[in-house]
Amino acid sequence: MARMYSRNKGKSKSTKPLEPNTGWIRYKPAEVESLVLKLAKTGIKPSKIGLILRDSYGIPDVKLTTKKSITKILEQNKIVYNLPEDLSFLVKKQISALKHFETNKHDMTAKRGLQLTSSKINRLIRYYKKAKKLPADWKYDQSKAKLLVED
Repeated sequence: MARMYSRNKGKSKSTKPLEPNTGWIRYKPAEVESLVLKLAKTGIKPSKIGLILRDSYGIPDVKLTTKKSITKILEQNKIVYNLPEDLSFLVKKQISALKHFETNKHDMTAKRGLQLTSSKINRLIRYYKKAKKLPADWKYDQSKAKLLVED
């Protein structure tokens, strides 16, 4: 299948093993969950939590050890974020593209990137409304995007 906005085909990447061997991990599932909660309470996003657990604690995949993803662990313990993580990253990207485009009015490549990012945001919002992760009456306003993303 081709990429969405270019005519490139797929890219090769590393894949996880079919039968994961987690016998060498020294943490129990309850300990991994407590580590995830401890890191989340300090304000770290779920993707960053996974990186910290991999690099500092030697836990290759939280889902292999706990049978739950990081976001499911956070949801069960009532730690929620106002926006899903991928949507907030796209909003940050759009904010930086808008800032760049304000100072460089004739940068048409930046304008195209801004259009693509906006369409990705709208598509993702449509998906999250359908999946009931965002309220049905939730509206995204590009001018008030900075208020949505805290950082």
